Amino acid sequence: MASQLDLLHQISKIVSSGSTLDEMLQELVRLTVAVTSCDACLLYLAEPDGDEVLRASQLPHIAEIGQIRIKAGEGVTGWVAEHKSVVALDANAYADKRFKKLPGLVEDTYEAFLSVPLVSRGEVIGVINVHHKQPRQHPKEEIALLTFMGEQMGGAIAKSRLHAENARLQEETLEMKRQLETRKLVERAKGILQSKYKLTEEAAYLRLRNESRRLRRPMRDLAEAIILAEDVSGGSKIGGGEPV
Repeated sequence: MASQLDLLHQISKIVSSGSTLDEMLQELVRLTVAVTSCDACLLYLAEPDGDEVLRASQLPHIAEIGQIRIKAGEGVTGWVAEHKSVVALDANAYADKRFKKLPGLVEDTYEAFLSVPLVSRGEVIGVINVHHKQPRQHPKEEIALLTFMGEQMGGAIAKSRLHAENARLQEETLEMKRQLETRKLVERAKGILQSKYKLTEEAAYLRLRNESRRLRRPMRDLAEAIILAEDVSGGSKIGGGEPV
């Protein structure tokens, strides 16, 4: 079994690799499997509403990733998150009174189950679940190593999540700015068409939209072309020809 020093080196490589959050979570799953020789590993992350959401797994769970949600206190996973404590079940894990079977997870039929909190600055930000098909005792050293991993990776994962969230918010802000700029351009182009061809606002908009579809060009591009033509002509008819 790897020592804490060995794990620290491997964790440092993961953290400094520049991996995305999902890649980092999958690396943590890989490392957990290497440490425990488990048959399955599931990793949940806490959402702002307090739910734990499945984000990574050893076995393929394409349909379940991001969809399975566990409320605080619900099942063993929710209990671990709520109590910030490890749960080790050596056999008949599904018989534990806290256990909740989830659809789509074959892991819930396995015998041995170890659940460890993922911690950042004293707060649980997720849970690592380790499953073995056969009954199995969980050595104290193994539990200690997983707890150590949860503590060491917790801060890096929390930081990665924050970075990803900031990037998402920045992209949303840019998209809102682009949409606002597009609306302004379309409004100006409509005004030009209304003035030159004595159109109502609705008629000017419909002409823009229909021309955009006919030419298969974004309405923003067409609006920019109309504005540019107006600026170049200094107020004369667009292109000196027929209306757009």
